[in-house]
Amino acid sequence: MSCPSHLSFPLGMSLGMPGCLLRLLLLLLLSSLSVLGNSGSAQLDGAPPSKIAVIGAGIGGTATAHFLRQHFGPEVQVDVFEKGEVGGRLATVTVNHHDYESGGSIIHSLNLHMQEFVKQLGLKYRRSVAGKTAVFNGEEVILEETDWYLLDLFRLWWRYGISFIRLQMWVEEIMEKFMRIYKYQAHGYAFSSVEELLASLGGSGFINMTQRPLSDSLVELGVSQRFIDEVIAPIMRVNYGQNVSIPAFVGAVSLAGAQANLWAVEGGNKLVCSGLLKLANANLLQAQVTTISPISSGDTVQYQLSFTTATGTGSELYDIVVLATPLQTSVASGVQFQGFSPSLDPLPGNYHRTVATVVHGYLNTSFFGFPDPRLFPFASVLTTDAPGLFFNSAASVCPVNISAGFRRKQPQEAGVYKVFSLQPLDKAQLKTLFRSYYSVQVTEWQAYPRYGSSHGLPPVELHPNLYYLNGIEWAGSAMEMSSVAAKNIALLAYHRWNRQTDMVDQKDLMHRIKTEL
Repeated sequence: MSCPSHLSFPLGMSLGMPGCLLRLLLLLLLSSLSVLGNSGSAQLDGAPPSKIAVIGAGIGGTATAHFLRQHFGPEVQVDVFEKGEVGGRLATVTVNHHDYESGGSIIHSLNLHMQEFVKQLGLKYRRSVAGKTAVFNGEEVILEETDWYLLDLFRLWWRYGISFIRLQMWVEEIMEKFMRIYKYQAHGYAFSSVEELLASLGGSGFINMTQRPLSDSLVELGVSQRFIDEVIAPIMRVNYGQNVSIPAFVGAVSLAGAQANLWAVEGGNKLVCSGLLKLANANLLQAQVTTISPISSGDTVQYQLSFTTATGTGSELYDIVVLATPLQTSVASGVQFQGFSPSLDPLPGNYHRTVATVVHGYLNTSFFGFPDPRLFPFASVLTTDAPGLFFNSAASVCPVNISAGFRRKQPQEAGVYKVFSLQPLDKAQLKTLFRSYYSVQVTEWQAYPRYGSSHGLPPVELHPNLYYLNGIEWAGSAMEMSSVAAKNIALLAYHRWNRQTDMVDQKDLMHRIKTEL
């Protein structure tokens, strides 16, 4: 057995002991280092994993494949199973020969993983097209954005006092703490649960924020009820289709996404997913995984995956499996766990249905109090949680490919609009929102967790070398949250495989990292 390159032993010294004893002590020392975290070590037989499976090819699954390739190297076979389209909840629809986002649409400027993906893949940022926003309460526009920033600030202060300043400071404090995750992950640290990850960033405060309503946290912060009803509630409705009773941490993620400095990918955000699969040199299997069964041999366990394709059925054996698809019953993942002791049951909780309706037509601006469409200045309209309102938001949308001469359609012209609602819009509702229309395309998403339908956060580790990514969504659902979870699972899988316990669930990481530098 050779010594790792970073260890140096003065073997020429006389240690006053027989050579065989010396060799035995060295063997014991190297064995102990393997357990404690030698970065070059592997499982007990020293072998890296042969095959890894990722189930789901959305942003979480494709990012996981990419990070697994980074950590385990080029020799490991990485298979990604996807029963539908690559991209998952990042998707587009085609209207009049142009593609429009029907799923996840915006990315925050501080989303460092997503930024790095775009850079590595050679993708481009989509050109931003300015547009003003209003809030509608079912009877009138109660809040509107203008072309003058200082006027907007004055109006906010006049109507809500300093609530918006308190909110801004609160969100910035949370974002500053959350940004620590990038430093932790850059140093290779992983977490065995969502709770451990959150605690490392914001202590018990972040954990508590997953358990108490956003409205309670904001009231305690000194934010007025009027501001919560007229500003916060509309943002929650458009981002999560839910109200201000959602957990505070989820709300903070949503509010961060409502700020400026947002961007999207030219050609569609789903290009990140297909690009990551290629970058990972992963095998894409268009298949529905039906069962996962553990196959034990001594101290090791592998997983038999059975699946169906368009042409038949098959099964494969894997050393590591990552589930990057929701396992709640309401989502119907189609995956069953067989032969586990104790049994692995479906996770509690439900996913929330959001309906995205993309309409090519003429907006009925009279419904919003503007009989003359030429005087309607808004590109997007959010709504309050008022009884009788059948939609959460309506917005003029731009195609995923924006030419240099592109301009947003004026309200008196036929444009493309995306309407979010809880239920599919019937003809009467479409007639209420649109004077007339050429086409309607409806996409129903099990878009986000229905917050409050489950207590606690789902596990990350379901069984040895069997991991679950989507538990992070119950703390906050966003593209970057899935990317953070993907990096964490890749690191966790690597450290678990190599017995590197000192890289998992470490406390006081900020101090630890400073001492490493």
